[in-house]
Amino acid sequence: MGKKRSGYQRKHSGVLFIYKRTIILIGTVLFLLTGIAALTTAGPAYRLSSQALTDWTRQLDSTVYLDILGSENKVFRSVRPEEAPPIQLSTVFLQMLTTIKPDDPRTLLGSEIPGFSLYENQIIIAGEGTNYTNLPIESGQPEHIIEEEPAQEQEETPAEEEQKPAEDGKETEPAPSTGEKDVVYIYYTHNQESYLPSLDAQQQENAYNKNANVTHAGGALAKRLEELGIGTISDETDIGAILNEKGMAYHQSYEASREVVEAAVAEHKDISFVFDIHRDSLKRKDTTKEIDGETYAKIVFVVGAENKDYEKNLKLATDLHKKIEEEYPGLSRGVITKQGAGVDGVYNQDVSDKAALLEIGGADNTLEEATRTAELFADIFADYYWEAEKVQGGQAE
Repeated sequence: MGKKRSGYQRKHSGVLFIYKRTIILIGTVLFLLTGIAALTTAGPAYRLSSQALTDWTRQLDSTVYLDILGSENKVFRSVRPEEAPPIQLSTVFLQMLTTIKPDDPRTLLGSEIPGFSLYENQIIIAGEGTNYTNLPIESGQPEHIIEEEPAQEQEETPAEEEQKPAEDGKETEPAPSTGEKDVVYIYYTHNQESYLPSLDAQQQENAYNKNANVTHAGGALAKRLEELGIGTISDETDIGAILNEKGMAYHQSYEASREVVEAAVAEHKDISFVFDIHRDSLKRKDTTKEIDGETYAKIVFVVGAENKDYEKNLKLATDLHKKIEEEYPGLSRGVITKQGAGVDGVYNQDVSDKAALLEIGGADNTLEEATRTAELFADIFADYYWEAEKVQGGQAE
């Protein structure tokens, strides 16, 4: 009698199990169908766009994805940074639902305190002394532009040394060169940004000058790159004048410079690297570095995170920052990404996957300090460029 009852119970439990699985399966299918119907029939204002999904997933740390992929393939776990903290599901779900990071008060305060959204920008690599209290500050609209150029003491450039034959009688190998190809393009969206100490007393009301400005630093960079065999264009188009001619506001500077950059890239097919030269608005203590008894204007790389392919530009900025740190520790303030309200977010960096915005010094630096930094950066970039050419199998002409 007991055996029959036990068999009956087993049979009954088996039927109940199948019944539950069937209900779950039917419920899941109905849930999916209902969700799909809701998404496809909802008005455009309530649908999830690809941009919304991108913004939603971008806020999650990359280690979250590495953990998810690592659960299926252990190879992904091997590339997870050792110093990265363990993932907490509660934190991830809170961030996905509210965009608030428990360990980052900026995500909560940024939308509540006026002006705090500036801190939405991310420090990808913090250079010496860089933190969220001294992020690069874009210059505001100038009240007026000084047209006179103050007298500048020109530093003598040593004559080029004649190439001497090697001691063993063999000729030295010719220096690498891009030949007639211009592969670097330098331009200046805020071309009238100047350096206060390099202006005379009467001109120090405003750090803008039509002649003595960041184009001097960019020109020094271009000249040194040419000496190192890298064909370079320094486009000194007066973007400020274009704004005035077209009746455009100062915040439309990138829109005005975009036409110039696109035209240059279209005309010169060999251009690979695009650098927009600026100067910061921070004080001297944050933008100056002493090296071997000389003062230099610090450099910081800004990458627009609203460019859909910004990761490629971010890699370039990161690689160049690291090379600067190897040669001149503390000269680079690091790598910053910018997006959101109050900033351009793209900075015309979608014209090339090797583009970057370079802030060379601040308003309290001198033209000489900015020029010294530009020349050092040229040497570092040349090393980076020719090393990359060797890896890619490129042949210098």
